[in-house]
Amino acid sequence: MPFIAWPSPRAEPANGVFWKTPEIAAWAKGRAFAWIDDEITEADRAWVREHHSGPALLHRVDPRCGLTSDGFAALIAWAAGLR
Repeated sequence: MPFIAWPSPRAEPANGVFWKTPEIAAWAKGRAFAWIDDEITEADRAWVREHHSGPALLHRVDPRCGLTSDGFAALIAWAAGLR
């Protein structure tokens, strides 16, 4: 299964962007991707809109609940819209 090998040491992007954001977008190389994480913010969404040419869904989950049925529904709806 494909995976992202996180860099070490990690670069810290500016303006509140999570360190994973540029790494994930670079790995996707313009392909569609959905990212589920508990640390996604609007800064990350804005960064991806500006730097990633393909479709992307950044779905924030509450770390106390994980991915809920509403989250699964959002992922399914997003993926269905890619067709």
